[in-house]
Amino acid sequence: MRGSRTPRRALFTPLTRGIALAGGIAVALPLIGATAAAAATPQASTLATKTVAVEKAAVTAAPVRYSVVAGDSLSAIAAKYAVQGGWQKVYQDNKVAIGADPMHIRPGLTLNVAPAVAKAATTAVKTVAYTNNLDGWIRESLDIMSRNGIPGTYNGIYRNVMRESSGNPLAINNWDINAINGIPSKGLLQVIDPTFRAYHVTGTALDSYDPVANITAACNYAADRYGSIDNVFGAY
Repeated sequence: MRGSRTPRRALFTPLTRGIALAGGIAVALPLIGATAAAAATPQASTLATKTVAVEKAAVTAAPVRYSVVAGDSLSAIAAKYAVQGGWQKVYQDNKVAIGADPMHIRPGLTLNVAPAVAKAATTAVKTVAYTNNLDGWIRESLDIMSRNGIPGTYNGIYRNVMRESSGNPLAINNWDINAINGIPSKGLLQVIDPTFRAYHVTGTALDSYDPVANITAACNYAADRYGSIDNVFGAY
């Protein structure tokens, strides 16, 4: 592969099964393709916890135009609207209208009252547990994709992973044109390094063998070229 825009078979290479003749009898050879070594080995189902930042939007309270009634006091008005700074704040904001004596406010006087402002935008952190296997890698990738606006579904990812690597995150294709050119396809979705770097998603590992980073980058590429990984049904 010479760049991130690749020929249809440059990013992914399907698994194939060879046929050999032994004494005139056709014999099925072992499964070959993306992984030049052994087939995928089962992954442990241990839980890996991840922290996810969740932005909470700031909530602001609009100023209130309050009309004084008989018996009102600045203290009562400040308490009613939970004004930070108390009656002194109300007085400062309306000193011109009230005059020199904050103890005397006449009925019908309109005051600008600033209710307490809710806490500014904060970043909450929650802990999410993902299993350290294909199911967990796909689910973590989907969460990252959702936060980055990358389309794709569990079924679409799983289908393509099983075709390209049988679920082996260390799969590598050492025999196709990309391998000959020195940029073999790697990982769960058989991504070459130039494409991985071009479509890498911030927040994931910079290692193309990392299962979550590999899935997320490949789905980002598929979204750019085909609209979604869900639209991929063969090598491309």
